[in-house]
Amino acid sequence: MALPPPDPQFVLRGTSAAVHALHFSCGGPEPDIPLLFSGSENGFIHVWNLKTRRAHTALDGHGRKSVYCVQTMGGKGRLLSQGRDQRICLWDLAEGRTSVTDSVFTEHVGFCRCSLLKVAQGRWLMAMAARSLEEVQILELPSKTSVCTLKPEMGAKLGMPMCLKLWQLNCDSQPVLLAGYEDGSVVLWNMSMRKVLSQLICHQEPVMSLDFDAEKAKGISGSSEKVLSIWSLNEQQNLQVYKTHELVNAGISDITIRADKKILATAGWDHRIRIFGWKKLKPLAVLDYHTATVHCVSFSDHSNPRERLLAAGSKDQRISVWSIYAQT
Repeated sequence: MALPPPDPQFVLRGTSAAVHALHFSCGGPEPDIPLLFSGSENGFIHVWNLKTRRAHTALDGHGRKSVYCVQTMGGKGRLLSQGRDQRICLWDLAEGRTSVTDSVFTEHVGFCRCSLLKVAQGRWLMAMAARSLEEVQILELPSKTSVCTLKPEMGAKLGMPMCLKLWQLNCDSQPVLLAGYEDGSVVLWNMSMRKVLSQLICHQEPVMSLDFDAEKAKGISGSSEKVLSIWSLNEQQNLQVYKTHELVNAGISDITIRADKKILATAGWDHRIRIFGWKKLKPLAVLDYHTATVHCVSFSDHSNPRERLLAAGSKDQRISVWSIYAQT
């Protein structure tokens, strides 16, 4: 008989608003304090100390507009955040500072989270939805230099980009972009040539979230429907549907594959977090704690696999933190 799913290891309260974004920073050597960053609907970014399980800082840089993306850039001291004020902010948090050092005005009104890729020491590429409805803009950070703008061909009718994933196979290969669109398509872009390498209709509804495993050349996406779509990328750079998985309830807000490529987690509109084995998409657990939509899920980057955590943020203003399938 299957074991019942566990309770959260602990729950973080105090955001006073729905939680839309989560990002761990736990990989540093001792006595480095493991942190969790959360972005809320009220415009605050909370920095949680995972040892004391309390927020030690609340950052306010988005004019009380919802924050839906937070990510560190090469350590705890530099943070990127994105909000509904149409701004992406760069923060300096080193030595207790709490200042926005730079920002990018996106002019985009949707909920498409930007995607970051480290390309060299201190240099990053950032993909973001652009002002024009169907376009994606690529910038280099911290210089904010425009690298390219990716525009679908005339008559493509993809709609708005909904989710983005920059990746590269190794440090010598060219970065590429996967984008999920409003029409249910996942598109692979060659950024240097600014052209579509492959397009695949994965869903009947807008693609809400996707993640990609570059080593296995396999990705997964979710939408507002009752299906997860798993797709692969062949050597000719063509996307093809690998398999689909029918869900009990409709609506996926977020999907993330753990760094060791063993498991993945989904955030559900049905208030549940679902855990799957990544190899065969075998359902492993349904984590039922939240009382409203789960907006985001994130795995910790602890260097010791036994310490690895999963966090989920919900409309119910709580962040649940789980220790699940930690040993690898």
